[in-house]
Amino acid sequence: MKIIKNPPRADWKAICKRPVLKAENLQQLVNQIFEEVKVGGDKAIAKYTQLFDKTSISTLAVSRAEIEKAERELPNELKEAIQLAASTITKFHKAQMPQKIEVETAPGVICWQEARPIDKVGIYIPGGTAPLFSTVLMLAIPAKIAKCNEIVLCTPPDKNGNINPAILYVANYVGVSKVYKVGGIQAIAGMTFGTEYIPAVYKIFGPGNQYVTAAKQRAAQLGVAIDMPAGPSELLVLADKTSNPAFVASDLLSQAEHGADSQVICVVKSENLISEIEEEVNGQLEQLPRKAIAEKAMENSKFVMLEEEQDCIDFINEYAPEHFIICCKNEEFYTKNIRNAGSVFIGNYTPESAGDYASGTNHTLPTNGYAKSFSGVNMDAFLKKVTFQKISKSGIQNIGSAIEIMAEAEGLQAHKNAVTLRLNSLKND
Repeated sequence: MKIIKNPPRADWKAICKRPVLKAENLQQLVNQIFEEVKVGGDKAIAKYTQLFDKTSISTLAVSRAEIEKAERELPNELKEAIQLAASTITKFHKAQMPQKIEVETAPGVICWQEARPIDKVGIYIPGGTAPLFSTVLMLAIPAKIAKCNEIVLCTPPDKNGNINPAILYVANYVGVSKVYKVGGIQAIAGMTFGTEYIPAVYKIFGPGNQYVTAAKQRAAQLGVAIDMPAGPSELLVLADKTSNPAFVASDLLSQAEHGADSQVICVVKSENLISEIEEEVNGQLEQLPRKAIAEKAMENSKFVMLEEEQDCIDFINEYAPEHFIICCKNEEFYTKNIRNAGSVFIGNYTPESAGDYASGTNHTLPTNGYAKSFSGVNMDAFLKKVTFQKISKSGIQNIGSAIEIMAEAEGLQAHKNAVTLRLNSLKND
């Protein structure tokens, strides 16, 4: 990890820049695959599944037999862990369901707002060496609570054409409508346009690499909503002499093992702490099965030493981390003043992995500085807010004159007439 001591504010923007894996003609590739899927449907998807995932799929849809086989194969211990996580996630997200809001804005004018589910949602789950079955919990559970009518899940198959059994078990356990064996850009294109197998959806959720992120952004351009432009995972830990160096190192590595393009930042107030954390990182790194991936990510990662608390919080708000761990004495100062973060973890005994799996909060979060303007996935992401209004005779008389004046000032005579006719009708009565 690179060490940066007391950097001037003018350098902060450059320090906060995320690593990007080189991808030649990324947008051109996305556009090409989208166009082929739009025209060719499942044949185009099969072509790219063969090209990228090195497997041929006779049918994209996962069968009932495959789901039952996955349930038999999965260890009971893992099933019980999944069920515990599902219960905490359900509890936290149920509490977020919005209530009907009703206000009499003027005498005789009643306005209210109610939530309605998004009918069709698509969930993308990365596969590969770390199949994220936990993300199925994070996305399908709130979709079910919101009462979305159709929940479609796409995830890439392995070279034998199979889906990780944990993904299938969770999808079935939480009530996903249908699972399809398709990944990458072609999966996002399939959910955007719809194919013979895959239904088109109204909103696409889920993490992915820069190819999936670019594909989701293309889907948004074509009128399909997305949760956020989420990219590679990231973490920022704030540590002082009250933190446990071993704990800090474990949190840094927990994000570094996600992928070579992940990034971790450790903000420290004391130079002495850097060597202690570095020693722990090096020791723990040797024990990791995904050492090569984590090692690569650590090359993109940094220690930033800042001595003043205001500098620390200002830098953290500038970085806008996906995950922010506070391991310092004055934690209240940071919890009160953090504005830009996806999810915050407070204290030595609150590891980031708790939020990834079983504390109850959602782990689908904004990355790459998007925490400045995006929230993480929550119940609102699966709902639309519909407003209603009912105006009585006295109500239109109370606000009608104001509407007429404003409509005329904007040059919209028909708008004015819609009110004038009603007011004249009441006068005649």
